[in-house]
Amino acid sequence: MKIMKNLFKISGLAVIALMAMVSCSKNDDTAMEGESYNTTFEVTDAPIDNANVEAVFVTITNVTVDGKSLEGFNATTVNLAALVDGKTAVLGNLDLQAKTYSNIVFELDFDKDVNGDAPGCYVEKANGEKDALVAASNKINITDSFEVLAQAKNVIVIDFDLRKTIKEEKSALSSDFDFVTMSELSAGIRTVNKETTGKISGSASDSKNTSDKIIVYAYKKGTFNADAETKGKGKSGVTFANAVTSAEVKGISGSYSLDFLEEGEYELIFASYKEDEANGFSFNSLLEVESATGLKLGLIDVNSALKLTVNVKVTGTVQ
Repeated sequence: MKIMKNLFKISGLAVIALMAMVSCSKNDDTAMEGESYNTTFEVTDAPIDNANVEAVFVTITNVTVDGKSLEGFNATTVNLAALVDGKTAVLGNLDLQAKTYSNIVFELDFDKDVNGDAPGCYVEKANGEKDALVAASNKINITDSFEVLAQAKNVIVIDFDLRKTIKEEKSALSSDFDFVTMSELSAGIRTVNKETTGKISGSASDSKNTSDKIIVYAYKKGTFNADAETKGKGKSGVTFANAVTSAEVKGISGSYSLDFLEEGEYELIFASYKEDEANGFSFNSLLEVESATGLKLGLIDVNSALKLTVNVKVTGTVQ
């Protein structure tokens, strides 16, 4: 009997210990699930490849994430065309739990900017003229997702890619700019956590003078289709629509910078543009290039720990 009592006592203690462990585990899980991390939101832009565009101003009146407005955000009129080559503008912040999010909404004012002047969203042309931008709705639902990381400095970069989100209708006497369709507008904006991005920068030497302008496009490995990408996609005919981002090759040195690339494998595509007085810049052809260091341009591994330098030489145009 004494042995049986001891066994019952031991069993009872084991059960109590087990219940305590389960309770502690649940409390730990609840604490982890409930912990939030201050997350900053910034906006940037991939450049628009149009010589007629001097600036692109948008007036943002509200930004929400999962229905919550950003803290510290004030209505702002920002020149997106100036936010290239890694430049950003801070919008606000939120305390968010560590998980994946996919519901950002931008609210725009098409009518007035923050100073009360009309219009609120517009293209400023090279001649100084303002061309109002409007869309079917003033609320843009961004379909791309981003991840908030535990124990990290979370900065979410919203890339408002003007090349994909602005279209131009040309006539014999003038041109008119507008936002693309709502579905194209949503798809033309990407979101990334800066903590998990890298960049590719470098130069492109064009001693053969093949182009009046060169644009370099970054594609996820295996996603570039020359025929489809150069002909244009969707109702607005967006060319190079599947490119993650792009950059203009600029200056005497032919420098470029592809920023905020999520970790992964990429291929670089270089395209030639020609300029004429009537139509500005228009796509001419893809370019044949070779790496100055023997790097495979169709397989570039990007990670957040390393900034890659990719210098190339243009050897000709793709016939």
